[in-house]
Amino acid sequence: MNPYPPRARYAPGADSPLARRLREQAALHLRSTQDHAFADAGMWLKIALLAAIVFSCYGLALTATNAMGLVLATIAYVFATMVLAMNSLHDAAHGSLCRSARANRLAMRLVALPLGIEPVYWTLRHVHYHHSHANVDGLDLDIEPNVALRQTPFQAWQPQYRWQHLYWPLVAAISLPWINWVFDWADRLGRTRLRDDGVLQGPRGWATFLLHKGLHGLLTIALPLWLTPLGLGPVLLAYALAQLLASCFLVATILGTHWADVAFFRAPADGQLPHSWHEHAFHTTVDWRGHWLLRPWLGGLDLHLTHHLFPTLSHRHYDALSPVVAQAARDFGLPYRCLRYHELHAAQQRFLRRMGRNPAVESVDADVRIA
Repeated sequence: MNPYPPRARYAPGADSPLARRLREQAALHLRSTQDHAFADAGMWLKIALLAAIVFSCYGLALTATNAMGLVLATIAYVFATMVLAMNSLHDAAHGSLCRSARANRLAMRLVALPLGIEPVYWTLRHVHYHHSHANVDGLDLDIEPNVALRQTPFQAWQPQYRWQHLYWPLVAAISLPWINWVFDWADRLGRTRLRDDGVLQGPRGWATFLLHKGLHGLLTIALPLWLTPLGLGPVLLAYALAQLLASCFLVATILGTHWADVAFFRAPADGQLPHSWHEHAFHTTVDWRGHWLLRPWLGGLDLHLTHHLFPTLSHRHYDALSPVVAQAARDFGLPYRCLRYHELHAAQQRFLRRMGRNPAVESVDADVRIA
C-alpha cells in the first residue's frame, strides 16, 4: 500500500482568464524586446565571472600553506559556487538556462559537484513536488514534518518548536549538508516517495549517483588533503564551515517566501484542490526585493512569486514580469505582496513563533491562513 497521498489536481485553469493573461503578457514581453526565454550574453558573462571566481578560489585552497588560508579560500569557492548555482543550476532545473535539455542537465551536474547534491533528485523534489504543490502539507517535500521545524498548522507540535524562531539559522546552515548526506541517500535507497518516480534506475543510476558523490569527495576533501600539508583536521573544518555558511546564505534568501502571511493546504483526500495552479501560487508565495547591489546575484529568487508563475523563463526576465504579476493580482482579486527583506524576515519570525506555540493550549491557527 502506498503510504503517500496522491498528487493534487488543480481546478481547470490552463485556459482561464488569469492563465491567458499571464501567458499573453510573457509572450508580449519577449516579442517587444525581440528576446527569448533563455540566458543571454550578459547572463552568460555573469556565469563565466562566477565560474572564474570559483576556480580561482579553489586554486587558492589547493595551494594554501596554513589553516586560515585554507578555510577562507574554501569558504570563498563554495560560497561562489552557491551564487553560481542560484544563477545557473536553478534555471537549468526548470529548463530555462539553455535550449538544449542535455546542456541543462550537464550544467546542473557540473555546478552541483562542489556542493555535493545529486541534481536529478534535487530537481525532482524542487520542480515536481515543491513547485507543483507549494505549501500543500503531505505533498510539498520542502515542508515535510521533521524534528527541527513545524512549518504548517497541520503538523504535530513538539516542545522544541517553541524556540524555532531562534534556532532557525542552524537549520538553514545544515540544510545543504542534510540534502547531500541524508536526503540524497534516502532517495537513492528508495526510502522516500521519489522511489516511484523512476529516476536513476538500475546499475546505470547507481553508477551515476556514486560517481557524482565520489567526484565531490575527490574535489572537496581528497585533493586538498593531498596537495596541502595541513592534514585532515583543517581540510574537514574548511569543508564543513564552507558548506554550512553557503547553505545558510541560500536558505535565508528564500525561507520566508512561503511563510510570510500566506495560505497552507492539506493534501486533499480526493486529490482535488479548489483553485487553479496559477491561483495557488498567489495564495502561497510572495515576492521580495533585495538591496540593489545584492539583487543581480540572487538568481531571481527574491521575486519568488514571479518565479513560481514563470518558472520556464530565465530569471533575467523577472524584473519586467513582476509588474505584470502585481497587476494580475489586482485585476483578479488575488493576494500579492512585494516586501523589503526586513519585512520578509519579520513575517518569517511571526510565522515561526506562531507555529512554535502549542495548539493544545494556545490559539495559533487563527493567525495563519488555512484553506
